[in-house]
Amino acid sequence: MSDTALTVLDGTQLRALDLTVVAQDDVALMTGAKLLELAESRISSALFGVSLPQTLKSSALKRIHLDDNDVVSSDQVSLKLKDYLIAIADQLSDDPLVISILDGNILRLFLDDEDDFAMIAENLFIDLDTEDKGKISKSEIRNALVHMGVEMGVPSFSEFPLLNDILRKHGAEGEEELGQAQFAQLLQPVLQDLAEALAEKPVVIIQNIKVINGSKLKKLLGDEKELNKIVERIWEEKNSGKNVLSSVELIRDFLETNGTELGLPASEANEAVVLVYDAVFADVKDGAVEVEKDELGNLVKEILNNFIELLEANPVYHDANH
Repeated sequence: MSDTALTVLDGTQLRALDLTVVAQDDVALMTGAKLLELAESRISSALFGVSLPQTLKSSALKRIHLDDNDVVSSDQVSLKLKDYLIAIADQLSDDPLVISILDGNILRLFLDDEDDFAMIAENLFIDLDTEDKGKISKSEIRNALVHMGVEMGVPSFSEFPLLNDILRKHGAEGEEELGQAQFAQLLQPVLQDLAEALAEKPVVIIQNIKVINGSKLKKLLGDEKELNKIVERIWEEKNSGKNVLSSVELIRDFLETNGTELGLPASEANEAVVLVYDAVFADVKDGAVEVEKDELGNLVKEILNNFIELLEANPVYHDANH
């Protein structure tokens, strides 16, 4: 997981947006496509210029029943706009996006501290001097930036093509060889220019991080039909060979195996998740092996409520690949 400052987009940034539609002429001619264009412009401004995943936008569109060719009457524009933004906000509440905003601040921290910069430059030089000659070519400055990456506030060349211009400006190209001190002297102005460029035009990176905040669990607890299905599945497991487990052990075993589909973090995701499970079940009295289905259902509700309280207060972050 990145060490850069992270920003969580959980929908709260959208709920307070001004939904006023300025030009009445535009309102009279508003199509579904035009309304979505307006909505996405407002969303982008509120969410640091992030382009939302298409799957998220498609889910929101299904909820408000709007097609590109629909004509939206003037008295419905603000309402439809609000419905779409709320649908997006609700999607983000259930499945937040985590972003890093590369605006040059991290680079300035390194550059303002001579010791920090010297250590970074030395480590980069050692990593790039694969032949241990004490010399590397000027062109290795490009690889140094790649090595630094998002964690150290450096965007990729594909995300920030201006990096190529900065390298050319400082002559950080070609096969001329540099010693460690010369490498540091060349790297410093490159990073200074990059920090200034990012301050003018920040780069926003969507991180591959999942945030588990209890939102999906809340919806599950509010849906009696779905909750009963979960209780039924646990009850079936109890009667299919796991009846030697206590009711609490049975529920924990089920949640550790199936929790991700309910809105819980994967039990093996990281150490923080293990601590969450331990904290939740530490507060639950161990139940008897033999319980009635109603008792089991009440215990499931109690445990899920405990998870919600804990995750709302301390959301769990984990790599989306785990």
